Amino acid sequence: MIHLVPFTADWIEATRAFNNRVAATGFDFPLEPAESSYLAVDGDAVRGAYMLRRQAVYFHGDEAEAAHFRLPLSEGTADRAYLSVGVQLLRHAMRQQPLLYALGMGGMANPLPRLLAAAGWRLAEVPFFFKVVRPFRLLRGIKYLRHSRPRRLAMDLAAFSGAGWACLRLIQPAVRSALAVECVDQFGAWADDLWWSCRGAYACIAQRDSGTLNERYGGTKYLRLKVSNLGWAVALDTQMRGDANFGYLRVATIADTLSVPGAADDVILATTAFLERRGVDLIISNQMHVAWREALRAARFRAGPSNFVFAVSKPLAARFEDNGQAHINRGDGDGPIHL
Repeated sequence: MIHLVPFTADWIEATRAFNNRVAATGFDFPLEPAESSYLAVDGDAVRGAYMLRRQAVYFHGDEAEAAHFRLPLSEGTADRAYLSVGVQLLRHAMRQQPLLYALGMGGMANPLPRLLAAAGWRLAEVPFFFKVVRPFRLLRGIKYLRHSRPRRLAMDLAAFSGAGWACLRLIQPAVRSALAVECVDQFGAWADDLWWSCRGAYACIAQRDSGTLNERYGGTKYLRLKVSNLGWAVALDTQMRGDANFGYLRVATIADTLSVPGAADDVILATTAFLERRGVDLIISNQMHVAWREALRAARFRAGPSNFVFAVSKPLAARFEDNGQAHINRGDGDGPIHL
């Protein structure tokens, strides 16, 4: 009999054993008990787990509390006897907070998006954009595209002949920006002023005041970029190590953004120029709001296939109609956890 219980220290060893059994998912449930973490237990064994990250969300400036349905893991991925655990996790989470969303999930075809769709949630892909900075290294190193011998030969020919460099440089030239970009240690009062000035401009946006940002993007992993007095971006500069998609490329990610109304183009252009100067091979970003998508296109990014899914429960979907006016990116989920 499966029961949902709060995660306490008594369950750490059982959760570690659970992680070992579902290792093929590529995810581990955190072993430090936290508020709003729940386990699906069967006797003394853990069969599933999830977390809720509660946060303020604003709909055209009106505040409501919602929650991110995080890291739902079920032993059903390893043992069909526990296929129902995923449904039990979802039902329990909905009782905790009806305004619920999930983000990421590896694409529409994966088990969790299929479960959410069956439960009546609204799902949409968060568009993916990329910009090649160093064509030779990209052509030689991008594993995602080099999956067959003919492709590898063609891409090597394009790389060594210079044709690939010329073509990619024509499509995606380097950009320049006169705006000052400052890499800051933390977000301050200036970020709060920006937040209060622009939060009503979005159909849906999660809270992005300085306290929230410093908690989410603390430490040395993130580049916190203040772009003049117009906005900010959070980016990463990651040297990949045998990644299934990117191999050993150096990949920059524009993970989160905010600007005064009408300045998305300026923020993306300045951020892109800053990352290009750092010498990365490739820059990527997932952005849902139309203004940020158009800003990426203006900086000569190209759209590609997305495996980043935004899913909202029925009660949350009823609060806004147009995904293109919701400010959703990797910062609203677990972040760029593999980047």
